Amino acid sequence: MALSLTMLAPNPITPTLLKWQRSQSSPLTRQVEVFQAAFIFLFFLWWDNLRQNSNSRIRQRRARWLVKTILNLGPTFIKVGQSMSTRIDLLSPEYIEALAELTDRVPPFPVQEAIAVIESELGKSIYTLYRDFDPKPLAAASLGQVHRARLHSGEEVVVKIQRPGLKQLFDLDSLAVAKLIKVLRRFWQAARRYELEGIYDEFFTVLYQEIDYVHEGKNADRFRQNFADYPRIVVPKVYWEYSSSKVLTLEYVPGIKVDQKEALKQAGIDPKQINQIGICCYLKQFLQDGFFHADPHPGNLAVTTQGNLVFYDYGMMAEVPAMSRDQMIKSFFAILRKDTEVVVDTLLEMGLITKVGDMTPVKRIMKFVLDKFTEKPVDIRAFEEMRTEIVTLFESQPFRLPAKMTYVLKSLTTLDGIARILDPEYNLTVAAQPFVRSIATQGGGNLLASLANQAKDLFRDRFNQPSPTMQLLRRLEERLERGELQVQVKSLESDRTLRRLDLGMKVLIYACLMGFCLVSSAILLVGS
Repeated sequence: MALSLTMLAPNPITPTLLKWQRSQSSPLTRQVEVFQAAFIFLFFLWWDNLRQNSNSRIRQRRARWLVKTILNLGPTFIKVGQSMSTRIDLLSPEYIEALAELTDRVPPFPVQEAIAVIESELGKSIYTLYRDFDPKPLAAASLGQVHRARLHSGEEVVVKIQRPGLKQLFDLDSLAVAKLIKVLRRFWQAARRYELEGIYDEFFTVLYQEIDYVHEGKNADRFRQNFADYPRIVVPKVYWEYSSSKVLTLEYVPGIKVDQKEALKQAGIDPKQINQIGICCYLKQFLQDGFFHADPHPGNLAVTTQGNLVFYDYGMMAEVPAMSRDQMIKSFFAILRKDTEVVVDTLLEMGLITKVGDMTPVKRIMKFVLDKFTEKPVDIRAFEEMRTEIVTLFESQPFRLPAKMTYVLKSLTTLDGIARILDPEYNLTVAAQPFVRSIATQGGGNLLASLANQAKDLFRDRFNQPSPTMQLLRRLEERLERGELQVQVKSLESDRTLRRLDLGMKVLIYACLMGFCLVSSAILLVGS
């Protein structure tokens, strides 16, 4: 749930209630709504396939219909859509693009209901808990809303309140989706190719964690501890005595929305510096801590007037195996050297890709990524060059992206969008250098020696680049090994010889046939 606490005014919230907000559904009614939406969408896919009318324009139209339907179905399916927006292994680019724009901004619920939740959860009246409580919400989303308040001790805080009836709605939806998956696997052969039960378990586990505000508060405390020695990263304090599983009271830390480039400049803040802070911060999260913020969109990131980066909303966090410092240095320089083998091996060790029988397509895609994107901003459209191979990989191999990798992809693509706003020409390898230096200075002599060895290998690799002719031959060799080229040797003399042989064979065949006819005729004459 994205609840931004920026100094900018929140976006206007429409008062129109969506269908799921107007009434409480019974299990049967909710199941009918879910099945109806699913089968209409499947009918569209079947009809387009039957008419062989599945071009990009049609897929865009279907994707827009899907987004509208998801918004009407409510929070569970909004979260499903946001999660699926990273599944390049399951969906076509048109759906990825449409779902990536899915917003969970919905009308706020009445302040009386918010106060009732607070008093019920914390066991005291609202003004016994808070000296001031603003009845107008700062922001609202599908999972809850935020109100500004002040404690009796004088601290300014924000109070995050869960939307009433949310868990009950999730319970209904989890049952409906489970039954839908069983029906699809039984009657739709294409559904059996995907691990739908695994995706279902993974999604609802994360979803129930996200509505447990005690879990979110613990995530915030852990994240703050990881960045205790980094004053440029700000994590709001959790007030546990005013928090529960449905109410979370946090320190009020206002800021400028991270993607408001002009507002940052007017405040005397260099957007490029913020960009570098954000990139180094995420490198530390991914590589050093193994614990990262999985929803870093502009609503969850702000910049204080002092130029510090603030993170909001710790409901969606993810973990990956942390790397040793030696591994980090080795992997970083492997990326600089564009060493596909080392990078793929590292991703396998971290569990971010799955090993398949033939890793050649995976390595080819990784080589493409390293060649295209390590020294310039990511251009998602450039992946069109690899589209056929990516589709072939996911269709021909039992290859699916692990859940952790989907969170990493979601974070990276979102961060890249922000980075391109702040600095359209940013260079990832240059921006990452402060992080590498900090790792080196923390590691002592052994790590400095490792860093020196990796740097030496990099310089040797750069200075010993093969000639253009050798590079061409190497590329031809790689394509031959992958079976992309067929060698055809042609010679005039051999062509003449082959033509003579062909003529001779034809003459011999005709002679045999003539002889067979003559012998048959003689036998028939003698017999008569």
